[in-house]
Amino acid sequence: MSLISNLKPGGKHGVPNTESRDPIGFLVAGLNRLAQSDLIDKMGLRKQTEQVVFNVTRTGFKTITNASRTFARSGKKGAPGTRPAATAGTGPFDLTPTEDEQMLVDVVSEFAEEVVRPAALEADTKCAAPDELLKASLEIGLPILGVPESLGGVSEERSAMAGTLVAEALAKGDMGLAVATLAPGSVATAIGLWGTDEQQQTYLPAFTGDEVPAAALALNEPTVLFDVFAPATTAKKADGGYVLNGTKSLVARGDQAELFVVGAELDGKPVLFLVESSTEGLSIEGDPAMGVRAASMTKLHLKDVKVPAESVLGETDGSTYADCVRLSRLAWCALAVGTAQAVLDYVTPYVKEREAFGEPIAHRQSVAFMVANIAIELQAMRLVTYRAAARAAAGKNFSKQVALARKLCADKGMQIGLDGVQLLGGHGYVKEHPVERWYRDLRAIGIMEGTVLV
Repeated sequence: MSLISNLKPGGKHGVPNTESRDPIGFLVAGLNRLAQSDLIDKMGLRKQTEQVVFNVTRTGFKTITNASRTFARSGKKGAPGTRPAATAGTGPFDLTPTEDEQMLVDVVSEFAEEVVRPAALEADTKCAAPDELLKASLEIGLPILGVPESLGGVSEERSAMAGTLVAEALAKGDMGLAVATLAPGSVATAIGLWGTDEQQQTYLPAFTGDEVPAAALALNEPTVLFDVFAPATTAKKADGGYVLNGTKSLVARGDQAELFVVGAELDGKPVLFLVESSTEGLSIEGDPAMGVRAASMTKLHLKDVKVPAESVLGETDGSTYADCVRLSRLAWCALAVGTAQAVLDYVTPYVKEREAFGEPIAHRQSVAFMVANIAIELQAMRLVTYRAAARAAAGKNFSKQVALARKLCADKGMQIGLDGVQLLGGHGYVKEHPVERWYRDLRAIGIMEGTVLV
């Protein structure tokens, strides 16, 4: 039976209920009548029409569901929250993961290989992660990776290093799906790092329970020459709270999110705010981009959004916001390393098997040098990223290290994606091979702010 024929809105016998004036109901009703016609079969449009109805109803009903959840206030108002302890120093810079980190990476690597990679192409096409994959990511504990153990998480110490390793392992499967699965945990991590006792007791139990909410970190904005440290979104004090106005872009799974961490300018300083999806004045718009499409990117519009004073996350002097940006950039560096590793792993056997003029193209010096250069630059990207992550985990200043890592990963990551396409020749341009998707994803590293953090 057709999908559309099952979607009969409104009242009795499939007749639309005239008392309901929501636009989604009207749209489904109209498309339902269209589905009963032979016209779309003659034109070969039934599959496309069914997909439109599915997407519209899914987004509409999800919005209603998300807005219906309320987070009951709990904890001591104004009391400091629990903070994970800094990782103990080991002296010289050591890249060897701890036993716990290695076990975690092994589990995530298996998940990336067996679940993420096979779903990547379809998710990129549909601009949406499969529900089954998202549920599986909850089962392996991704949302609570950065939550302190005392609050129901798994983190005894700051998890920047573990988070970096996990993001890299997931990105080897697919960067877009990695972002989709990491986005809720990024919000939980932010609350664990900077939240007050009240904020932690109010929101974190939801992330450690069975019904984990989708959540999003919204820092990007759709402005030319966007400076993340000077957001155009504003917050003004009013009636014992704040009023937010502005637009955030490239918000992962924004149509599903029940909680947002929004960056806004307050008294000349960038500040983070916790905003629930049920707050009046919020609206969501699709915002698909060139890459990272499986993360279901959206725009978040804020029009006179009123939030209470206790919605401020961290300090109001810009220091918390700066830490958030740095940890986010670290996460994107880790994603770049994982995706670049996927490129290297794919092109190496390809150039050995692909023959031209009677021999493998790997015998050509230009090809061999290009593959070797990918391996060299990739190792450099990994080293500087791990160095920044190690300092972040130890609670040390890592601003210089993450700046170097971001510059290197943005430049060399994009070059690695381009070289991967070049090495496959014509095959690099078609979707039969994943390198064209990895190239599109790697171009995001230099422009993405927020969305994920470790």
